[in-house]
Amino acid sequence: MDLIEKSKKYLWLPFTQMKDYDENPLIIESGKGIKVKDIDGKEYYDAFSSVWLNVHGHRKKELDDAIREQLDKIAHSTLLGMTNIPATELAENLVGIAPHSLSRVFYSDSGAEAMEIAVKMAYQYWQNIGKTNKQKFISIKNGYHGDTIGAVSVGSIDIFHKVYGPLMFKGFKTSVPNVYRYPAENPKKCRDEALETLESILKDHHEEISGLTIESMVQGAGGMIVMPEGYLSGVRELCTKYNVLMIIDEVATGFGRTGKMFACEHEEVEPDLMAAGKGITGGYLPIAITYTTEKIYEAFYDDYTNLKTLFHGHSYTGNQLGCAVALANLDLFKKDQIVQQIAQKSEYLNELFKDLADLPHVGDIRQLGFMCGIELVYDKQTKSPFPFESRVAYKSSLKMRELGLLTRPTGDVVVFMPPLASTKEDLKAMIEIIKEAIKCVSAEEALQIDRKNSQVAR
Repeated sequence: MDLIEKSKKYLWLPFTQMKDYDENPLIIESGKGIKVKDIDGKEYYDAFSSVWLNVHGHRKKELDDAIREQLDKIAHSTLLGMTNIPATELAENLVGIAPHSLSRVFYSDSGAEAMEIAVKMAYQYWQNIGKTNKQKFISIKNGYHGDTIGAVSVGSIDIFHKVYGPLMFKGFKTSVPNVYRYPAENPKKCRDEALETLESILKDHHEEISGLTIESMVQGAGGMIVMPEGYLSGVRELCTKYNVLMIIDEVATGFGRTGKMFACEHEEVEPDLMAAGKGITGGYLPIAITYTTEKIYEAFYDDYTNLKTLFHGHSYTGNQLGCAVALANLDLFKKDQIVQQIAQKSEYLNELFKDLADLPHVGDIRQLGFMCGIELVYDKQTKSPFPFESRVAYKSSLKMRELGLLTRPTGDVVVFMPPLASTKEDLKAMIEIIKEAIKCVSAEEALQIDRKNSQVAR
């Protein structure tokens, strides 16, 4: 068998309907800079940063060297009951760049686990200090925090989560301020209405709610929904008012992606717990973290016999190779002024989007830094979507692949999250491909729908 046949016979890919893969298989062989190459030698722009995590591009010398250097010392030793040099040094660096409220770092392997840990910490915090009624969580509709059961329980995307309903713990859901889908298209009114809904739940149930989970400034998998100005800070105020821990998910938005080191900095929000991952190693190795405050940490600090320990930890927690490359990644952030660059290049990207926005089936373009979503609609005036079975964004992504660009849509939203190292020339070239693909596919899909409607009318 060749590699394609082997992949079809033996693999089960994540978040993938394997029937789709069998019809359109792809195997990546190598990568350099912001491009990857398949086994047939064709190159593609990595326009979604290998699922939202690549920072400096592939085969970045400084990151490669950091891993090789660490390999000459040790690849891995446990963090259970002891630590290691890169994990210790990285924790210090991570606290140095975090919001001031956060002073402790707990390592894990993925963003989902980082959120799972935050949920467990929040729950056990209240148990440890004797407020045992505070056991539930409140989360934002359309939110996504990963695919472990705890993370799924505080998520709210039916297409991902509904099937697992019987496995999930119950909590409260509050509305998301989606300005594009809000009838009045009034950001302030949309924000205020969402905050009023949240406060109503908190007012009635705060004594049983331990924490609130929220993505930071942008809902990623839910369609790149950018929150209106003042919403995240408004949530912070309500959590403080009703004595509920605020858990911010920065897994996708952290490490420069939105033009700040962490997206919550856009509104100077200080969370009680914060999950981060993806860009932490520059997209090289699976390291994630859960930040927390000293107050929460101290609620677990006691004699062992009092059983206040956080009993959580995986085999590769604090892996030396991952922590070593994460340190090198943070050095590059400083040396290359990555966050400042993204703030500047985002303005250029916003200009490029103006031409794309004129396409007849581009309903909305949402952007915060290098975190962007292009929502495709059947009717631009009424904002009516394409039929579910049209899969217009997915088909557009296949056309983009044909034209030399890789991305992965979420619903009818084309995701554009290029590596932070992308130049203005790269951005322009990628937007041209995206424009051509959307123009071609959306027009064809709309024409087919018009024909069907015409036949029905007869």
